[in-house]
Amino acid sequence: MSKSISGFSKLSKVKKIDWIVDTYFSNAENAKAVLKQYWNDNEKLQQLHDEFIENTITNYYLPLGVAPNFLINDKLYTIPMAIEESSVVAAASKAAKFWLNRGGFKTKVISTTKIGQVHFIYKGDFEKLKQFFNEVKPKLIHDTNTITKNMKKRGGGILDIELRDKTNNIKNYYQLHVSFETLDAMGANFINSCLEQFAETFKNEALDFQLFSDEEKQIDIIMSILSNYVPDCLVRAEVSCNVEDLSENNSVNGEAFANKFVQAVKIAEVEPYRAVTHNKGVMNGIDAVVLATGNDFRAVEAGVHAYASRNGKYSSLTHAKVENGIFTFWIEIPLALGTVGGLTGLHPLVKLSLEMLHKPSAKELMQIVAVAGLAQNFAALSSLTTTGIQEGHMKMHLMNILNQFEATDIEKQTLIEHFKNNTVTHSAVTEAINELRIKN
Repeated sequence: MSKSISGFSKLSKVKKIDWIVDTYFSNAENAKAVLKQYWNDNEKLQQLHDEFIENTITNYYLPLGVAPNFLINDKLYTIPMAIEESSVVAAASKAAKFWLNRGGFKTKVISTTKIGQVHFIYKGDFEKLKQFFNEVKPKLIHDTNTITKNMKKRGGGILDIELRDKTNNIKNYYQLHVSFETLDAMGANFINSCLEQFAETFKNEALDFQLFSDEEKQIDIIMSILSNYVPDCLVRAEVSCNVEDLSENNSVNGEAFANKFVQAVKIAEVEPYRAVTHNKGVMNGIDAVVLATGNDFRAVEAGVHAYASRNGKYSSLTHAKVENGIFTFWIEIPLALGTVGGLTGLHPLVKLSLEMLHKPSAKELMQIVAVAGLAQNFAALSSLTTTGIQEGHMKMHLMNILNQFEATDIEKQTLIEHFKNNTVTHSAVTEAINELRIKN
């Protein structure tokens, strides 16, 4: 039976594990052995991982794969991808190879502005608040000088502060809406530190503003926090070629392929049920690179899906067209990424991933990540509109099913050969492995 515990965070790692396995597992020793087998033998490296988060009991592994042959703005990349889903890396690699001899991927960063907000309640005359804001704005910036000093030296910092009236949404609700340039840092800590200083200065200065009544002076700061919605931190990636060049090994007619592909994208543009799955495929590629490079995939996901809904209806992140015999497929997507700070300087595999990518700037990483998403979507739509997605996906998934049955190397070899000409389903693999074992 489960039980509560007091002071868990203060226990040693060993004591934490003892309590976990004794409380939740029928075979405590087996559970402990599973947890320990994922520890790293290098004590220093294990301690580093233990200190990434709180209450660490073991490491949770994800495969780190690579997708080669990405030609981006005439420069070749091998892209690292951390993901557990079968066929994602293979699909990205296939798309990269397809476009390698068709001009590759072209990218550009459209903008890099990030946003933070101070949310507050003010009960008074808006005209007085505007006058106060205009007077205090220079001091808001001045009081963050110690925070922004180094960022400004590198060319970044605070771009602007706006006062926004949100009282149509919530009574007496206003905000300071602040735009930032954080260069190669994702900038969360920098932005939040600035915002908290803005809030303190804003509240304190209000107490001495002579035009305010006593009630108006009592500005109530609700919170100060960056936004992961970054519609002005945009990158574009695209591929294009003559329609006839879409033919591959004479097995697919280029014009038919292009027309069907464009229709598939249009469906995702207008049908939210399709768009969610369509965009999930885009994020298969994006999240895998974001994870491999030590960035925050939850923030990226939240911002991207908000962007997909920016026109009031959830829609496709990618777009396609055929004009004058040219097929073009592209994506414009908000990505707030960093190549310094956070895990980028701590996690050894993140360091290797970034070095593999030629030690990119944040802008360069934005372009690489956007390409990974576009490539993944191209591969998925190519399969969906030709052979269907399950044939390739299930063949990649075959190994996972065989591992569930603890198949031997000989059994794997035999069944892989068998399913080269047979449809892979869980029930079909179950039947095949049972028959094989009966024969042997």
